[in-house]
Amino acid sequence: MSPVLVTGMGMLSPLGADCPSSFQAACAARSAIRRVPEALGAGLPDLLMAPAAADPQDFLGGQGAGLDRATQLAMVAAQQAMADAGIAAQPDDAERFGVFVGIGFGGAHTLDAMFARYYTALYGDTQSRRRAAVVHPLSVPRMMANAAHAAASMHYGLRGMGHTYSVACASSAVAAGEALRAIRHGYLDAALVIGAESMLTPGSFVAWNALRVMARPHATDPCASCRPFDRERSGFVLGEGAAALVLESAARAHSRGAPVHAELAGYGASSDAHHLTAPSAQGQAVAMRQALSEARLEPAQIGYLNAHGTATDAGDVVESQAILDVFGTCAANLAVSSTKAVHGHMIGAGGAVELALSILAMNSGCAPPTAHLEHPDPRCTLDYVPLQAREIGPVEAVMSNSFAFGGSNASLIARRVRS
Repeated sequence: MSPVLVTGMGMLSPLGADCPSSFQAACAARSAIRRVPEALGAGLPDLLMAPAAADPQDFLGGQGAGLDRATQLAMVAAQQAMADAGIAAQPDDAERFGVFVGIGFGGAHTLDAMFARYYTALYGDTQSRRRAAVVHPLSVPRMMANAAHAAASMHYGLRGMGHTYSVACASSAVAAGEALRAIRHGYLDAALVIGAESMLTPGSFVAWNALRVMARPHATDPCASCRPFDRERSGFVLGEGAAALVLESAARAHSRGAPVHAELAGYGASSDAHHLTAPSAQGQAVAMRQALSEARLEPAQIGYLNAHGTATDAGDVVESQAILDVFGTCAANLAVSSTKAVHGHMIGAGGAVELALSILAMNSGCAPPTAHLEHPDPRCTLDYVPLQAREIGPVEAVMSNSFAFGGSNASLIARRVRS
């Protein structure tokens, strides 16, 4: 099958306002995690978050004013990726150019603000109660899951097939994988893939806190609170942001002399059919093996793996077991790290962000570290690149894992472009 190439990348993450600054911060183990302001904490103490490094509205001007924050983040990343790929709006082959979006919970800011206003008015004076049901007429379009897809496709005039995938923490990894297959099997010639998320709202914090998966603030440094694979880990930190990648068939990319970052070579997806929140090593291993098979690569050819690595007790142990199962004796030479230690868990945006960081690691020859990994959990026995980035030299391929609540697993492989 014809290769599918990554010709553009963009990002607005907690680590930076573009791909280079985000990758530089990840390699420097510079954490974006901080305490949640009291106004957002909904009365809960000791909450943490990793907010985007910049306000997306600053990059969008008036065109972003009517969008939910998650869609604003998506559009900033999309603009960067399309500019990086050298593609303008309204391409001649717009009917062969699709948009694929992954998001966990679209419109969280719109929904939270709407309900806050509604209940404040409902329990106010008589005049306020009469206005309680008066909300913005575009509330539904702002908070619908496919809002980012609609905004990107309309802005660039892209009329090819495309979808929004809401698969919790695997959302944008699935979006990238399905876009890969749509191009590989001839349904499209190009696709804009976006992962976005913004759930840093009081309602979201209350809900996530109830799951008992959120990290506790570190005793001396809140920035060091997310500690994947460390025996003192206590959970993850919610982050927000977006990343976008432009995928093109090799024929399309070569015909226009496009710059190429990598080949997106493999995608695997599986369902645990096991438990709503507990992970399964068997299911995760299936996704990784599928990705290797589709990429036609052996485990020894993967030089770096960006782990899902959420810093939950069960999650880190199960993923380590799954990687050992798939990579066998090759696991001893595999550099594995979780960048969530510094940018938090970006839910629907995580797959796209971490895939982009993995591609940058492959091209730079530098593996970002697992920050704050000071006391390795003896149950997690891989090489997690603790504390400091590592030169890994030229590697042929990299893998990025995204495993979701509900038992949905996705694994992606990018490789150097073959001559």
